[in-house]
Amino acid sequence: MNPAWIRTFIEVYRTGSFGKAAQRLNISQPAVTQQIRALEKKLGTCLFIRNPTGSRPTPAADALASDAMGPVDALDAVVQRHFGTGGEARLLRLGAPSDLISQRILPVLANMLRDRVQLRSSPTRSDSLIDQLASGELDIVVARGRPRLKGVTALPLYDEECSLVASADTARDIPPGRIAEEGPQVLAKYPLVAFAESLPLIDHYWWSVFHVHEPTDPDVVVPDQRAVLAAVKASVGISVLPTYLCVDDLARGDLVELVEPEVPPITTAYVATRSADVSRPHVLAAQDLLLAHARSWT
Repeated sequence: MNPAWIRTFIEVYRTGSFGKAAQRLNISQPAVTQQIRALEKKLGTCLFIRNPTGSRPTPAADALASDAMGPVDALDAVVQRHFGTGGEARLLRLGAPSDLISQRILPVLANMLRDRVQLRSSPTRSDSLIDQLASGELDIVVARGRPRLKGVTALPLYDEECSLVASADTARDIPPGRIAEEGPQVLAKYPLVAFAESLPLIDHYWWSVFHVHEPTDPDVVVPDQRAVLAAVKASVGISVLPTYLCVDDLARGDLVELVEPEVPPITTAYVATRSADVSRPHVLAAQDLLLAHARSWT
């Protein structure tokens, strides 16, 4: 089997298009088609179903890509390390919420950073990060919520549960079951802590659990979700947090979950890149690492 067929297969799988794969590989689209057909004949199975908007992978393609992406990217990294141009070509410009950068993303990318990939991270709100991605200021973005901007391609990364929490001291003032009986107005007298004036996570929780939009402006606005956690633990007020960020505090009893819905509200995080970008190997490798590791995130 020609190893180049696997490389071509990976590019078609990533881009969802024979034409885009041809651009990334700097070969003609007929050459891509010929290599994929040769690979399918060798394997005895169909890998892609072509349609007017691109190419949809079959289950066989999903299985092959799962095993082949790592080795292909590892080989690309070896070539880049020894024969690449260095400097800017090895720079990874990443944007994500600060809690995700520290808690989730850095551990996943650690080996890449030890392998002389330079990281510049930008922690800010997702909508600002997507604008920076589209303008070319960032290479890859992890965003809570689907990016909807022309020229940006986003893949689902993981589903994140969220919880309405208060400190143990604050929770003692709220009789058990009262929220279920009287609704969210019971919480109106408690200061609301958020990391943005627009309350995206809190409003999502209110709508999912109480079926109303949260009408209150935040009483306390802090830089990020970790600061929200610190404020709630200090009994400043109540808030909605990604459950992974406060699970240890809940287990210790430092925080209390005020409502326990049968189906916890979730938000979907996405990993986004520029659609027309002929990405460098380490940018693609970072995306694939995040996609692979995020399967175990909750």
